[in-house]
Amino acid sequence: MQKPTLIVVGADKGGVGKTTLSRTIVDYIDALQVSIRAFDTEYPQGTLKRFYPKTCTIVDMTSVSDQMKVFDSLNEKSVTLIDVRAGLLSSMLSSLRDMGFFELVKRDQAAFALVHVVGSSIASLNEIGYIAPFLTNGQYYLVKNYVNDTRFFDWDYKTYKSYFGEAPSANEIVSPKLNEMAFEQIDLASVPFTSFISNKDANGHNAEFSFVLRGYARHWLGEIWAEYDRVKLNEFVGGGRRFEPRRQQEAMESRDADKVSSLRFVAAGIDRKAESAR
Repeated sequence: MQKPTLIVVGADKGGVGKTTLSRTIVDYIDALQVSIRAFDTEYPQGTLKRFYPKTCTIVDMTSVSDQMKVFDSLNEKSVTLIDVRAGLLSSMLSSLRDMGFFELVKRDQAAFALVHVVGSSIASLNEIGYIAPFLTNGQYYLVKNYVNDTRFFDWDYKTYKSYFGEAPSANEIVSPKLNEMAFEQIDLASVPFTSFISNKDANGHNAEFSFVLRGYARHWLGEIWAEYDRVKLNEFVGGGRRFEPRRQQEAMESRDADKVSSLRFVAAGIDRKAESAR
């Protein structure tokens, strides 16, 4: 990574799974061993920060002083991810335009990607028409979130194209549905997806999470990471490496915390690596 890199995850419509997608991206970039810092705009209580208390900061993006905290500190050493709360995406993009950030992207002095999460409602799909024009430069990832088993009018090609055709340069990403019980257990544990899968609590200690639910989470995360590989998100953030899925996962990590500290799931399938505790 040779220039400041900014990833914005958001949608104006609420309830489409923005923070869930942000969490998968944070885990993905961390697995690439690329430094990442995150900002949670669900001010003042926050949502993303609950899962990443050490690397995430809550900010009020309607405040110029908080905008300065984020954008004045952009640097080439870390990817910056902003999890945008509902109703704030279009105004944030306007702010980025007005402060001249998109000019930096145009001059190749900064890298920008928008991860636009849409649901299947007409209100959500209508966002594509007024969000896409901001992305004359940078990467536009259009995420179809199947959290509610939605269809996005796939059955009606004309209707489908009338919305998704408004962003011809967008890279479409499919986010499958995670098992409800697994989602609830991870939410209750307040840990990253990779920590849950590797059976670690918020303090990095061995946990007692369900083997079954961890398996569902592992399969689901693998599918999403495969999508990120497909659209070359790894190359965008400077990771570069293309991960290959493993056909069969090795035995789950030892429960002896003195021997094994954590698992790193770094493949679409998932390829994992146990690091010896120091």
